[in-house]
Amino acid sequence: MNIELVGNLFMFAGGIGMFLYGMNIMADGMQKSAGSKMKQLIGYLTRNRLLAVLVGAFITAIIQSSGATTVMVVGFVNAGLMTLVQAVGVIMGANIGTTITAWIVSLGQLGDAVKVLKPSFYAPLLVGIGAILVLFSKKPKKKMAGEIVVGIGLLFLGLDFMSESISPYTDAPIFSKAFEVVGSNPLLGIAIGIVVTAILQSSSASVGILQTLAINGVVTTNAAVFITLGQNIGSCVTAIISSAGTTRNAKRAACMHLLFNVAGAVIFGTGAFILFMFKPALAVHNITSVEISIFHTFFNIICTTIMMPFGSLLVKLSGIIIREKTEDEENASLEASDSYAAELSRHFDSRILEQPSVAVDRALSEVIIMGNLSLDNIKYSVSAVMNNDQDMIDKVIETEHKVDLYEKYLTEYLIKVNNLSITEEQHLLINDLFHAIIDIERVSDHAENMSDLAKYKIDNEIIFSQHGMEELKKLSEKVIVCFSEAIKAREKFSRVAADNVCRIEDEVDDLEEELRNKHIERLSSGLCKPSNGVVFLDILSNLERMSDHANNLADCVLAEIKEKK
Repeated sequence: MNIELVGNLFMFAGGIGMFLYGMNIMADGMQKSAGSKMKQLIGYLTRNRLLAVLVGAFITAIIQSSGATTVMVVGFVNAGLMTLVQAVGVIMGANIGTTITAWIVSLGQLGDAVKVLKPSFYAPLLVGIGAILVLFSKKPKKKMAGEIVVGIGLLFLGLDFMSESISPYTDAPIFSKAFEVVGSNPLLGIAIGIVVTAILQSSSASVGILQTLAINGVVTTNAAVFITLGQNIGSCVTAIISSAGTTRNAKRAACMHLLFNVAGAVIFGTGAFILFMFKPALAVHNITSVEISIFHTFFNIICTTIMMPFGSLLVKLSGIIIREKTEDEENASLEASDSYAAELSRHFDSRILEQPSVAVDRALSEVIIMGNLSLDNIKYSVSAVMNNDQDMIDKVIETEHKVDLYEKYLTEYLIKVNNLSITEEQHLLINDLFHAIIDIERVSDHAENMSDLAKYKIDNEIIFSQHGMEELKKLSEKVIVCFSEAIKAREKFSRVAADNVCRIEDEVDDLEEELRNKHIERLSSGLCKPSNGVVFLDILSNLERMSDHANNLADCVLAEIKEKK
């Protein structure tokens, strides 16, 4: 093995690395810039299947991998964000979106006639401009644009490296012999496509490498067609692996992707085999990079058009393959673990992290759910204290358990989200959500304290005076409104609601101090028993601290609004 051959191998390996890394950071930058629209796009899925297909194509065009899109869909279905009927359209659209990278790669060949039209000519300049934007720009949007530009530049440089390293060997018999064998054996071609895509975890990347070989004139048409069909099936592997340990519906989403791509491969593979039998000259024709892009796009659009009316059938077939648990299995599963904890684990499915902006939105919505649980707990605890109600005490304990579970799962989830590729604004939000779940959990703790005081009242037959009950009612109503407005401020990013919290919290402080002084006067004058007085004052204290935590939530929102300006 001479030094030139070793150098070319190194160049080819470096080219693959630059291509994959460039595609990754380009997709990363595009996710940041367009990711905020993802949740809105997913909302459109409820309208019709055509829109779902368009959304699937758009998302995949951004993240550059139909397999990654399906992994994300599996996560959405597992977390209950998407139904199987909605998912089938996105999965179909994903195969169309994945053709974008193939066309980007083809640009190099479209410009062969004039060197200055070749993207690789501008690639070093793109890397330089992008690096300057990333390193020296202070505005997040410019940094994101820089990441996209650097990614595109590296992608084309990688392709150029691969092409240059292969070109000295294009006349070697091994290439023609290898593609002759693959082209004459459809199953072998499909198998190679599946394996390469499964290893690279991206059909876009594997098609790009096939196109690089085609640019150098060593790929035959029949081999390219069968390998491309295999690449489409290979893109399912990631989603199938990721569906392990998910709900039945999430497994069905992965199954639908496999069924769809296998059906397309069977239809086109059979048609291509028959065509090449009658047109042997076409079969051994050296296919170009552009022709691979045309076939890849044509194949995916036609497959989607043919299969779109049969979306419901795909859902039914996935249900037959992935059957529901029997009643005995379901009961055994529930007995084996905390059912609420199992439900929560699905809410925070790691597959959602495939789309950072959606993961951030999911985190916020789950914090709001946790906040509403604590709000319910305030109401339960107030009712328990006012009415000496044992049922309400039990409800407080049950809800506090749920809030504690939420704190555990949300904290772990937020740590993962914070390590994703998200904007500075999103990092600030995640940081504030960390503080929010602490405040929300503390509110629930104070509700539990009040339920303990209610229990003490029942056990010791303590009855407050009518005047004392009216005072507690007045204060508790303010606290409930205060915390409710805090949750609204967090959910809606509302300055009005946040200002309301600050105003009401001041009123709560003043009223708590007033009621405390009045009660101490009643104790001093002997109008109230000391044992009753201690319980009353403890209730006042817990209510006042609840409003303090509501104020903390509002302060974070106000700080975010100020930062945004």
